[in-house]
Amino acid sequence: MARNIQSVERAAAMLRLLAGGERRLGLSDIASSLGLAKGTAHGILRTLQQEGFVEQDGPSGRYQLGAELLRLGTTYLDVHELRARALVWTDDLARSSGESVYLGVLHQQGVLIVHHVFRPDDSRQVLEVGAMQPLHSTALGKVLSAYDPVAHSEVLEAERQEFTPRTVSTAEAFEGVLDLTRARGYAADVEETWTGVASVAAPIHNQRRMPVGAVGVAGAVERVCKDGELRPELIAAVRDCARAVSRDLGAGRF
Repeated sequence: MARNIQSVERAAAMLRLLAGGERRLGLSDIASSLGLAKGTAHGILRTLQQEGFVEQDGPSGRYQLGAELLRLGTTYLDVHELRARALVWTDDLARSSGESVYLGVLHQQGVLIVHHVFRPDDSRQVLEVGAMQPLHSTALGKVLSAYDPVAHSEVLEAERQEFTPRTVSTAEAFEGVLDLTRARGYAADVEETWTGVASVAAPIHNQRRMPVGAVGVAGAVERVCKDGELRPELIAAVRDCARAVSRDLGAGRF
């Protein structure tokens, strides 16, 4: 059985302590409450402070939870709400399209799949929740890069690997793809990431009209495309799904 890492356990206990009771605690209070030497407690606090999880009040020297911890918690809640709001609409999209549906968000210079609805047939499929997809070649990634300034910056700074001969990797050409994505309101990936696979995705916005994710369908090229182009009815269905989820998040009609 794997042993727990003591320093991580102590850091977690420290964060829980700061999350309850008084708003700010001094070093002595923290060390005493957790049964730690002051030097040990100070070392953990200093590390948490450097990572933004803890902040120290200048005048009093007391510690409190930091903004980075709040940001992480908000991100979790946002993703949880996004998935909850999208459940019905993504199920409907899978039924109407006959293809797999994916819900993705920006995470660590890539697309994190937070929800996956299987293609509604009897084929063997693997759940891809938690999988990462590239920003520059997938339909989900292009949508995020087109509408989210953070994703835009990250995709331009990252290495854009050529997965297939169709992959767009140069910065100038990729910017053109993003311009087209914004003009059309959706992004396409026709064998740019995986040979034989095509996908289409559209952006999801919150009540502040900020991009919070993307939804799309993916499947075999011969089903998703017709005469080399994405099926118009599939594009319309994906965009309708994205609008429906956005409205449920308070974005209103647009």
